[in-house]
Amino acid sequence: MDPSISAGTSQAWSALGADASLLDRIVYGGPSGGLPAQLPVMELARATVAVCSLAAAELTSVRTGRPVPLVRVDDESVATAFLSDRLVRVDGRAWSTFAPLSRFWRAADGWVRTHANYPHHRARLLSALGVPGDAGDEAVKAVAGEIAGRTALEVEDTVYAAGGLAVAAHGPQEWAESEQGVLVAGQPLLTTARVGDAPDRVLGDAALPCTGLRVLDLTRVLAGPVATRTLALLGADVLRIDAPQLPEIEEAHHDTGMGKRSATVDLGDRTGRRVFEELLDEADVVVTGYRPGALDRFGLAPEALAGRRPGLVIAQLSAWGSYGPWHGRRGFDSLVQAATGIAQLEGSPDSPGALPAQALDHGTGYLLAAGVLRALTEQHRTGGTRLVRLALAQTAHWLIHDLAPAPGEEDGFDAERRLTETDSPMGRLRHALPPVSYEGGPVNWARPSGRWGTDAPVWSGT
Repeated sequence: MDPSISAGTSQAWSALGADASLLDRIVYGGPSGGLPAQLPVMELARATVAVCSLAAAELTSVRTGRPVPLVRVDDESVATAFLSDRLVRVDGRAWSTFAPLSRFWRAADGWVRTHANYPHHRARLLSALGVPGDAGDEAVKAVAGEIAGRTALEVEDTVYAAGGLAVAAHGPQEWAESEQGVLVAGQPLLTTARVGDAPDRVLGDAALPCTGLRVLDLTRVLAGPVATRTLALLGADVLRIDAPQLPEIEEAHHDTGMGKRSATVDLGDRTGRRVFEELLDEADVVVTGYRPGALDRFGLAPEALAGRRPGLVIAQLSAWGSYGPWHGRRGFDSLVQAATGIAQLEGSPDSPGALPAQALDHGTGYLLAAGVLRALTEQHRTGGTRLVRLALAQTAHWLIHDLAPAPGEEDGFDAERRLTETDSPMGRLRHALPPVSYEGGPVNWARPSGRWGTDAPVWSGT
């Protein structure tokens, strides 16, 4: 193998069960410096985009019958893409990625990280702490006072019991010794499995690796939508489905809705369930990003899907993993950073810190897309129903314990060189260009993001 191939790329490609000889198709370049951190965040970013690009190139080779194209990983493009949710603009308007109640708070014995970007999470946080829901501008002061008088674990338990989101900030050693931390450490970076028999997938000749494939996207901010955005770039018909009673942050969708369509369907309603079942019957890939077990009542457990739709690719993403005492907990990138010790490692003696981007989300998203692409390649060769599973906590463990900074990183990073503008239904949209790149591959999405939830719940061409 070429000695220039990064160790992180090799580790991720091995986790995907892929042919190590293909790593020689990767070439790195471009100025670095866009993701400065104590931990090797740039190596994580570079590696996850590299294996996603190589998996796309491999599937392109399957569909065209030609050799695997050369993969080019540009550090500036990669770093810009990892910051895409912060760089997106509509008619020049920026947005705050975190609401006022999504932050670190000092507790009686340490720190707590909360997540309250969505209205229902904000309401549950306030209710759990006994703060009136109409507190308005005084909510921050009131929440700070309530948390200051409690231990960090007391806040965590109280808020989670109310359906909200809060975690006590741990050091890496404390997390490693916890029950969930021990279980996470025992898991690989990701898992791929054959969960049922099916004939070999017949993939016709096509310039893009995902042309003709239908992807049912049941994910929310941020890792899952990054994955499905990537599959859309590569030619898939991606239809995101959300419950109408769970509003999305429109600004986040500006970034992650590229190339996709978005519809709302109420699975608890008879008509909505019938519409969803019809979509599922024609899907090639189902990607879910909810808590493990949360969608099982709708027949979306892997075992149920494998029995119903042989030959499906099932991709599942969670915050904490599908095992252990935390498996049923909601979670986001910022919470996983706090729980696993990343916030302490990136902080100071006075306060916790954070990674320069929501790198667990973005990195896991590209790994998830890579897992789907590799599953499609393996289906072409040996058939089967395939299951791909990832967790933000497993990506965090990889970042903390297994990755090392790549030597010779450069300065000169300029995100402006990797941004572009296009007209969209919302206005003039500025967004990051896709970092996934291989010789002859797409350089931008076929369509910009649309308005969340406004598309018809049908596949293209039907």
